[in-house]
Amino acid sequence: MSTITGTGTTAKVETQSRGKMIAYWTVTALLAMSITLSGIGQLMQYGGNVDLVSNIGFPLYVTYILGSWKLLGVIAIVVPGIPRLKEWAYAGIFFLMTGAALSHAFANDYGDNGFNLILPLSYAALNIASWALRPRNRKL
Repeated sequence: MSTITGTGTTAKVETQSRGKMIAYWTVTALLAMSITLSGIGQLMQYGGNVDLVSNIGFPLYVTYILGSWKLLGVIAIVVPGIPRLKEWAYAGIFFLMTGAALSHAFANDYGDNGFNLILPLSYAALNIASWALRPRNRKL
């Protein structure tokens, strides 16, 4: 915390530590890249995205919905301003990732070594870390 002294006025200004800011942007960049690549893969129905969705009994068009939500969520988190939309985006990504893990668990589709549970839960953890580390100007 630093003190700014003016003509008869003293104001406390809170500054975020440099380490916390670096941690925020590192985690947020990892989250944004991961979710973006996942969203693009779902929109293009690339790689194993078709199998991931069809193995748990969802219709194939769900990939377009999930992919679009992921990309919109990343945009909301990365773009400056609009703190209320950021809160909704963080919540949406959390529910999307935990819902994916639970869907695979309930369908007994764990993947190799639990990959279908570990990957979305790791994205959810990155999401929580990004939310917790966000600077004051990105909070409500």
